[in-house]
Amino acid sequence: MRITPASELQNRYKKLQAQMEQAGLDAVLMLQNADLFYFTGSIQAGALYVPAAGEPIYMVRKDYTRARMECGLKEIVPFKSPRDIPSILSDFNYSLPKKVGMELDVVPVGLFQRFQKALGEVQISDASPLIRTVRAVKSKYEIEIMKDAALQADKAYKRAKEVIRVGMTDLELAAEVEFALRKEGHQGITRMRGFNSELFFGHIFSGPDSAAPAFVDAPLGGIGVNPSVGQGASYKRIEANQPIILDYIGAFDGYLVDQTRTLCIGGLPDELKKAYDDMLLIQDRLKEIARPGVKWGDLYEECYNLACEKGYKEHFMGSSGAQVSFIGHGIGVEIDEFPFIARGFKDQELEELMTFAFEPKAVFPGLGAVGIENTFWVASDGLKHLTFSDQELAVL
Repeated sequence: MRITPASELQNRYKKLQAQMEQAGLDAVLMLQNADLFYFTGSIQAGALYVPAAGEPIYMVRKDYTRARMECGLKEIVPFKSPRDIPSILSDFNYSLPKKVGMELDVVPVGLFQRFQKALGEVQISDASPLIRTVRAVKSKYEIEIMKDAALQADKAYKRAKEVIRVGMTDLELAAEVEFALRKEGHQGITRMRGFNSELFFGHIFSGPDSAAPAFVDAPLGGIGVNPSVGQGASYKRIEANQPIILDYIGAFDGYLVDQTRTLCIGGLPDELKKAYDDMLLIQDRLKEIARPGVKWGDLYEECYNLACEKGYKEHFMGSSGAQVSFIGHGIGVEIDEFPFIARGFKDQELEELMTFAFEPKAVFPGLGAVGIENTFWVASDGLKHLTFSDQELAVL
């Protein structure tokens, strides 16, 4: 178990303070677990106050003792309610801020209003774009953790190939893979930032179930075990000559990688086999053109157009009517981080040490889905693999 070094935390909050200066903010107040973990190394309940200059203050309601053990920041104080903030700031010779940033994309309205009242006459704006911009560029320390998560994902893939058999249910296969992941240190939680974007370890489904759309903002959904979940593995039994999708998250020491592999028993129909090969070609095209300085949206357009040229306009990234407008997504502490390889992102550029998952997939209702997904980090000369499992169609 890693404890985030104090030097890492310092580099992170100083990068945020640089963003705050450009945005004209006096302070940023963070409440969400993923952001707390990134900036404090802990997720103990409370709030992190980052001033425009000076040391941050981690105000902890529960549990203060654990926060002292886990957090490498200098200033950690007990905290009972938002009403304590003015006195805590006074103790550190900080005046009450006039312009504050909060995570307005994720903080519940009721909680926001409690903090707004405690801060008094203050202008509050959304700090999430600043926070996500800082988090998008990883340190070498973070990259090394993600490599450990990729090792975990590879072991789960190898376990899947050992246990898949005709007649077992998708849910039984999921249980085997999840057991393997947990034994390798998977933390059991895969965080997503989007509202109602719930995910467990990932998705496993076979045959037509892999083409079933769902509410989740992803190209594949699956039936799930009941409508309260509405995605992922179901009780469908695995059959020969149908695609089996293993789309799972490696999660280690707080960091994630995303990997998809396609398997089958005995082979696939020619249409699906060709589609799988073409998804690999789309990934190859990405690797040819992705460099620091390239626009996120330009990568999307280039790869989407190639998919259309290959004849997958009605099948690419979802079944017709349920297609998503992205092919890749940033990943780190959360699954849906910056950058987005998506339609419309024409102003944002790839930067060195960004990390993202790229997942070209083709969906055929009634038959199933095929595709590939890997997590990459951006080097000065192009993309480097984090996930590394064998990419060939696994015929068992």
